[in-house]
Amino acid sequence: MKRTCIALALAAIFTFSATDAAAWDDTGHKLTGYIAWQRLNPDVREKIFKILMSAPEDSNIAAMYTQYGSRSADAKRREFFMLMTTWADMVRDSNFPVRFKNYHRSSWHYQNVFWETRSGKPVELTDMENSGQLVEKIEEFKRVLTSDVPPAEKALAIVWLEHLIGDIHQPLHASGRVTSSNPKGDQGGNLFLLTPKGTPRDKQENLHWFWDSIVVRYSPNTADKCDADYIDPIAEQIMKDHPYEKLKAEAAEISSEKWLRESYVIASTEVYKGVEWFNSPSDKYKKKAYEIAEQRIALAGYRMAAVLTAAFADGPK
Repeated sequence: MKRTCIALALAAIFTFSATDAAAWDDTGHKLTGYIAWQRLNPDVREKIFKILMSAPEDSNIAAMYTQYGSRSADAKRREFFMLMTTWADMVRDSNFPVRFKNYHRSSWHYQNVFWETRSGKPVELTDMENSGQLVEKIEEFKRVLTSDVPPAEKALAIVWLEHLIGDIHQPLHASGRVTSSNPKGDQGGNLFLLTPKGTPRDKQENLHWFWDSIVVRYSPNTADKCDADYIDPIAEQIMKDHPYEKLKAEAAEISSEKWLRESYVIASTEVYKGVEWFNSPSDKYKKKAYEIAEQRIALAGYRMAAVLTAAFADGPK
């Protein structure tokens, strides 16, 4: 096996089926991790690594770090950090019942802002029952990082933050579109089907999963490359297209409530534009979706680094 194929083989022992859709997919989340890692200084990286290796045994977190292969220590730790962006989705796998019971929390991954279209414009609905705990959990885990708790608890906070910061930047994790067909909301586009009527359930695709997997749809890994050969160059291109200096002011914003509002605005003004029920999105729509996702992934990575730096840059943690 070459390079990250070693890490991927180990991760496969702990991972979950791709049909259990969540935002972003593995590729999207790992891109946020790569971008964040580039913004972390060596001291912060070292602190984070040591804390992650102190994670509770039943979380399997430390077991996913591979010491093998000829890659540098920094490369191995970067890959480990990137892999941890997907841990909160791995624990969805009920084949690991203890881990599933102790750590899977579906309502933490989203927070629906409900809205409907009136006269061609989105109107927010404030009388709908709250749905999801995304903002609440991000803010809670931020506080854990700077609190006087054991490293094991901070390890869990880090991996949850790595994932949830990615989730909140996926527009459909902040959206519940209300229509006559979906009076309680469309569950972030999960009820908006893109496959023809009558498609068997296990073959159906929906708008949410389309956005979750937009990177691999737009730039597929046709050669079955390892992460270092497939994900890393995409991340570098995203940082080139959306450099930190250009997004510096936005990247400094660490209010998860504001992140949620950004995603809601994109969902309600862009995501449903030019897409139809029971029809596969056009190449034009796919291109636009990828352009939006690129910037959101870049911001997620930059902001993840800002949150972790604020917690660990000064003094021992």
